[in-house]
Amino acid sequence: MPLTINNYADGILHGVSFEVQRGENLIILGANGVGKTTLAKVLCGLLPSDAVNIGGMIPSQTYSEERAKRINYIPAKMEVFDSYLSVAEFLSLSHFNQTISIDEALSKLNILHLKTHSCQTLSSGESQLVLTASALLHSAVYTLFDEPTANLDPTRMKMLFELLKNDTTLPSKIIITHNLDLAYRLGFDVLYLKEGRVAFHGSSEAFFDQTHLDALYGSSVQKVNNHVVVAL
Repeated sequence: MPLTINNYADGILHGVSFEVQRGENLIILGANGVGKTTLAKVLCGLLPSDAVNIGGMIPSQTYSEERAKRINYIPAKMEVFDSYLSVAEFLSLSHFNQTISIDEALSKLNILHLKTHSCQTLSSGESQLVLTASALLHSAVYTLFDEPTANLDPTRMKMLFELLKNDTTLPSKIIITHNLDLAYRLGFDVLYLKEGRVAFHGSSEAFFDQTHLDALYGSSVQKVNNHVVVAL
């Protein structure tokens, strides 16, 4: 059941084509404004296009549980329609995978204590982890995370890194991030967008070669002791 996008174009993206197989993971990188979030919404069917296909299904033309089981979009920010909605109630809305319970998903992220809290009272970091718990409960074939570590403190970021790297609940993860060290340490294939076009699609090893990093970022990014750091 591959996910493919073929020659997609709009006002931001230009001729974008690539494929991800079930069981593969992908990092999407690029500067602000190059179209990463737009691409995510196109892939998930939130923006209409017949350029995207997941095992014969066009996401933007499918509105049933079939789409929900194949692809899931986890935004950078939680939004709830009911100010009184609790964390458990919010998570029950995405509980497609009955092999994992709400308590188990919350425990994986060390936030079981938030189960009865109102979603409106959560910090930005807590909201980010609840969204990740919803992804585990949803367990679509392809899960697309938009900046999953943006609001996390270092301890929680390390915990989420371990989950993204090692947890097998989600068959395929597509991760949009600006965190180059996270991308490097995950070791997933990389797709790099530049000016709305695919400028690179290949292995983590090739992307994070220092010569390639120099070509993209100049002297501002360096590999040091098996980490990628910004040279301030």
